Amino acid sequence: MERKNVWEQYEEEEITRVLKLAERYREFISEGKTERECVKLAVRMAEEKGYQRLEDAVREGKTLKTGDKVYGVHRGKLVCLFQIGEEPMERGMNILGAHIDSPRLDIKQNPLYEDGETALLETHYYGGIKKYQWAAIPLALHGVVAKKDGSVAEITVGEKENDPVVGISDLLIHLSGEQMQKKAAVVVEGENLNIIVGSRPLKGEEEPGKEEKEKIKKGILKLLEENYGIEEEDFLSAELEAVPAGAARDFGLDKSMVMGYGQDDRICAFTSLMAMLEAETPRYTSVCLLTDKEEIGSVGATGMHSRYFENMTAEVMALTGHYSELMLRRCLQNCHMLSSDVSAAFDPGYAGAFEKKNSAYLGHGMVFNKYTGSRGKSGSNDANAEYIGSLRRIMDEAGVFWQTAELGKVDQGGGGTIAYIAANYGMDVIDSGVALLNMHCPWEVSSKADIYEAYKGYKAFLNASWEK
Repeated sequence: MERKNVWEQYEEEEITRVLKLAERYREFISEGKTERECVKLAVRMAEEKGYQRLEDAVREGKTLKTGDKVYGVHRGKLVCLFQIGEEPMERGMNILGAHIDSPRLDIKQNPLYEDGETALLETHYYGGIKKYQWAAIPLALHGVVAKKDGSVAEITVGEKENDPVVGISDLLIHLSGEQMQKKAAVVVEGENLNIIVGSRPLKGEEEPGKEEKEKIKKGILKLLEENYGIEEEDFLSAELEAVPAGAARDFGLDKSMVMGYGQDDRICAFTSLMAMLEAETPRYTSVCLLTDKEEIGSVGATGMHSRYFENMTAEVMALTGHYSELMLRRCLQNCHMLSSDVSAAFDPGYAGAFEKKNSAYLGHGMVFNKYTGSRGKSGSNDANAEYIGSLRRIMDEAGVFWQTAELGKVDQGGGGTIAYIAANYGMDVIDSGVALLNMHCPWEVSSKADIYEAYKGYKAFLNASWEK
């Protein structure tokens, strides 16, 4: 049962492939820090590999046949790729499903104000975070502002070398005696996660004899007008996210790891996407689904609870010439899916939260979680033993290094993924991904070897055959 460190198993040629893939991954998560940005990246990569927009295929009246590739995008924040296999879709599909949203700070709809000679933006945190970790670090602003005339302004500030950054202040240690007595959950409270964006008053536009108020706020509004053509009211229809500023970096003196923002779950999105784009014509139709809203329950039009994936599957089946409502239900029930999501890596600094025999370790390969959930497996998918047995065979035959894990000690906590939602169709699903240190922190850490093994494992899965 012992799982060895993967680095010890590699020859130099394979190490070269590991490092090359890790470099592409660093570029991906550095460029794709929001769902919208990840979707744009995925579409660009897919089209370079010959994928066609599903809407175009429908408009052209195209009949999809074995080997054809299509993709669909929903609301700019969810993307799904299909490659038609040799078997009728009614016999099921092999699905890689990951999410591309990550914990962050969302700018409120009425956010801008001035106080204490500074201009600030109010935020509402998204997903599970330790709020104190977001103070006193450089933040960047990413997102879109939709105006009444239908135009959309894209905003990215804080990523280029000469860009300014913004951030949340923290109380100096000399005055923090009372603060330091608080529980970690309220050291910094949600309503105090306000981002400082300026301190320079607007000059030269005062009315004679009248004292101007909120001159710093007005200075920021003028900058927004000059640079993006937006006014204060436009915040009402904006989606702006504050994320850690800066690119992902090599981590460790031996450069064996990657540190970057949003690796939960873009590490699995990237490896799933790469496996999908490089897969040969499969026996069963292959799918790569990159979805939104997992960090807040997979709700909304772009979350896994929406019907978009089901609807797109129906559209694709119709273009193959073999569709009925019953065929769609059979297809979804006969599917096999990897819920491509991260797991917690054993952390020796917090060993008491883990059970060593059933923990994932950095550098030990991709991870399978039979179940997640919280105390008593609540909210878990809990995969079938027979399905896991098949996956063991598939991975071993493909030479994939893998391990199994639980998400910490039984009564310690827990978490969830999209697995249980897809399982509602009756398909086989298991959580499978990469182990992380610092999960849900502004900067997470992964092993380059595990990234490579996940990519190999996902490719092997897409090529898998199943007995029916």
